[in-house]
Amino acid sequence: MPATPPELLRTTFEQVPELYDRARPRYPPQVFDDLARLARLPAKARLLEIGSGTGHATLPLAERGYAITCVELGEKLAAFSRRKLASFPDVEVVNADFETWRPGRAGFDAVVAFSSFHWIAPGLRYARAAGLLRARGKLAFVSLAHVLPPDGDPFFVEVQEDYEAVVPDDPNTRAGAEGPPHPDALAELSDTTVEAELEASGRFRPVGAAHYLWDVVYTAGEYVEVLSTYSGHRALEEEARERLLTRIHRRVEARPGGKVRKTYLALLYVAERA
Repeated sequence: MPATPPELLRTTFEQVPELYDRARPRYPPQVFDDLARLARLPAKARLLEIGSGTGHATLPLAERGYAITCVELGEKLAAFSRRKLASFPDVEVVNADFETWRPGRAGFDAVVAFSSFHWIAPGLRYARAAGLLRARGKLAFVSLAHVLPPDGDPFFVEVQEDYEAVVPDDPNTRAGAEGPPHPDALAELSDTTVEAELEASGRFRPVGAAHYLWDVVYTAGEYVEVLSTYSGHRALEEEARERLLTRIHRRVEARPGGKVRKTYLALLYVAERA
């Protein structure tokens, strides 16, 4: 099975905005506290958010009093977040492609991205962010990953059986053969990669980073809903996706307690425009 191009994968979230908003995990509050501290955001800071989705990160930032311009590729996602954030007059949601969007006024205090920065082409993401910031403005981005610590739930090794049975040739199946990565190994790799990217860009200097690890417990139905929002699952042919999700639902229901415990790792990076 050929890999789905990234430009198509990143549009799959548009298919299910309500499900995405309901099922996806929220970021720990400490993420936003650390972002504000590391970026030294002033009160009423002007932020540009890349790929705001349904506003999972926009809402806690708006509650902190920031003025936020959100650039969201998906028309339905943008409409959903406009309704969700309607009570915040300083939040604007623009339905546009970040790579080509031009603001009426740049000079933002910070450009922020939550689980979206990796969708921007590597050769463009830092240059575009730098061009939208004021002098010494900050770039802050968070990536979110599924990891498996030593005391993690073995379900995520066992469930590989279902992927092998339904979509054995899918690139994601092959990539997941050994189960989710250890959080320390992934964090170390990510830190090294981001540091190298920032240096290579020539446009930013690192300010700080932070890691966050937490568990979410799902019922069979809740876990299938989460999977139904992932780009790789949504890109599968409908018949294959339904067979896969049915098998996984049954596997979770058959466990003692009928639940699965998923461990998430969030990685925050803050850099200053050079």
